[in-house]
Amino acid sequence: MAGTVLPTTMDVPTKAVETSIKPPKDLDAGALFVLKSKGSWLHCGYHLTTSIVAPVLLSLPFAMGLLGWVGGVMWLALAALVTFYSYNLLSLVLEHHAKLGHRYLRFRDMATHILGPGWGRYFVGPLQFGICYGAVIVCSLLGGQSLKFIYLLYKPNGSMQLYQFIVMFGVLILFLAQMPSFHSLRHINLLSLILCLTYSACAAAGSIYIGSTGKAPPKDYSLNDDEANRLFDAFNGISIIATIYASGIIPEIQATIAPPVTGKMFKGLCICYTVIIITYFSVGISGYWAFGNGAQGSILSNFIAGDKPLFPSWFLLMINIFTLTQLAAVTLVYLQPTNEVLEGFFADPKRDQFSVRNTVPRLIFRSLTVVIGTTIAAMLPFFGDIMALFGAFGCIPLDFILPMIFYNVSFKPSKKSLVFWINTTIAVVSSALAAVGAVSSVRQMVLDAKTYHLFANM
Repeated sequence: MAGTVLPTTMDVPTKAVETSIKPPKDLDAGALFVLKSKGSWLHCGYHLTTSIVAPVLLSLPFAMGLLGWVGGVMWLALAALVTFYSYNLLSLVLEHHAKLGHRYLRFRDMATHILGPGWGRYFVGPLQFGICYGAVIVCSLLGGQSLKFIYLLYKPNGSMQLYQFIVMFGVLILFLAQMPSFHSLRHINLLSLILCLTYSACAAAGSIYIGSTGKAPPKDYSLNDDEANRLFDAFNGISIIATIYASGIIPEIQATIAPPVTGKMFKGLCICYTVIIITYFSVGISGYWAFGNGAQGSILSNFIAGDKPLFPSWFLLMINIFTLTQLAAVTLVYLQPTNEVLEGFFADPKRDQFSVRNTVPRLIFRSLTVVIGTTIAAMLPFFGDIMALFGAFGCIPLDFILPMIFYNVSFKPSKKSLVFWINTTIAVVSSALAAVGAVSSVRQMVLDAKTYHLFANM
């Protein structure tokens, strides 16, 4: 019956020789400089939390409005269980190969070794790069929108355009992007963890206050009357929730842990999911309770009725400063895979990381990366709709499908075992959701197409 036991860190035998396992000596500059293995499990928890818990969680009441009370709470809980299980599987696979003498620092390295060179080079690598750089663009857009919100709070008839605020946010990231490694973000990501708890508490408290004082419009929890639209709404809601739980950089985060790595990722995941349970459920449930189907794409938008704020300006300013600051941290985290790829191409691993030979290319190419991302965000402020499509094609495969395949291929559980069929079921169902989610995203893009134009002031 051992084959029916679900995998945990304790299921993988610990070898005393693990402390001697080190990454290969012929590391390229990207892995050597950006993915330094110096962190603790606490640092891992900070990185994990920043990569998953971001201001997009403020859209959870909107997602629940598409699913209703039963569907919304069920999918919120189910996504938490599946992603925790999935990320733990990825960690176990990485630990397993480390004990065999191969510590993989990148998602594409895992795919190359486990599934074959073509999977890493032509599927996982480009997919992860696109998702992570797309997240950088979306964060730049959200940062600009947050700055614009603050501006309009004190100057309602101001004439500044959204693209100007996106550029301002980009200038901030331009300086922060020069942080040398993933590990160097540990203190920023600790601040990020504190901030997400703080603005989530403010958002939940604000929703409860409005909902209990009658300032909210009449609550309507009914679903769409049209069966087809109700179905598309449901899949949109599921896609939003799946994307909000997505990371896409679990191997790169585990790469920052100093050896031995056994059990450390699990502890980091426990920190992360403690924060997730506190923030996601409090914001999602309180926001949907207060506003029902009237919950907007960001619950903060519901805190203003027409042009009249429902809270003092200082309260709204505080929340937006918290979300803006955390967006900067999230942007830096998702820049790391791009930084790693660029330094792998242009840096010399035989020279010191801070030598002129390596510092100048790093300054140039990281700056160029931020400038390009900021420009795209300013030109295409509807990029969030495009990213929803990428999320269906990218986040679900990386976070819901590949971990199941990696585990089954690496550990080869019996086809009669429970774990084999749980993994297979999750992979198959997730594949179907990815396909349907992509269709729903395209449909939403068609419906929103009339609002699309370059440098739109959205």
